[in-house]
Amino acid sequence: MASRLLLLALLAVACCSAIASDPGLLQDFCVADKMSKVNVNGFACKDAENVTVEDFVFSGLHIAGNTTNKQGSAVTAANVAQIPGLNTMGISMVRIDYAPKGLNPPHIHPRATEILTVLEGSLYVGFVTSIPGSRLISKVLRKGDVFVFPKALVHFQFNYGTENAVAIAALSSQNPGVITVANAVFGSDPLISDDIVSKAFQVDKKTVDWIQAQFN
Repeated sequence: MASRLLLLALLAVACCSAIASDPGLLQDFCVADKMSKVNVNGFACKDAENVTVEDFVFSGLHIAGNTTNKQGSAVTAANVAQIPGLNTMGISMVRIDYAPKGLNPPHIHPRATEILTVLEGSLYVGFVTSIPGSRLISKVLRKGDVFVFPKALVHFQFNYGTENAVAIAALSSQNPGVITVANAVFGSDPLISDDIVSKAFQVDKKTVDWIQAQFN
């Protein structure tokens, strides 16, 4: 009886692991065939005979992103869209540049945990736990410090300093996705009804209209 329970427990763990990450590899690689009409969870595999070294290379993370925008930050991604060889690998990277007072605004990655390290400058970072609680877990990071943002939790980074900051992050998905909270709530297409947003945020409709105008 005990052995059967142990077997069931192991199967449950295996099943949970199987559905908690990107599709797993069953061969050396599965380079994304972005021209394929096959609809799968990810990308279909390119014929191995047509794979080249360029499918596994991306150049650009040494180049600073353009931070002349409202948020004062720029994200340079290196995921399956830029590196076809990442297909089914379950990992990707980003470079994030921050101007002084620059913000990577509150957002989530629906498909990935993120681990971030500061290369230059310092950052105030944090994430918010789920309900009940909604606890803010935050810290000031300096050069060389590492911080983990759990999968699908709202998180942010802010350069409170007077110098530029740079960070590199790895994510546990070939295509982690990103949902910026403010854009999703106030800049959806079509817009979420004023009645819904004003009630959710406990503000009047004129305030909602003004905020929505900033995103449209």
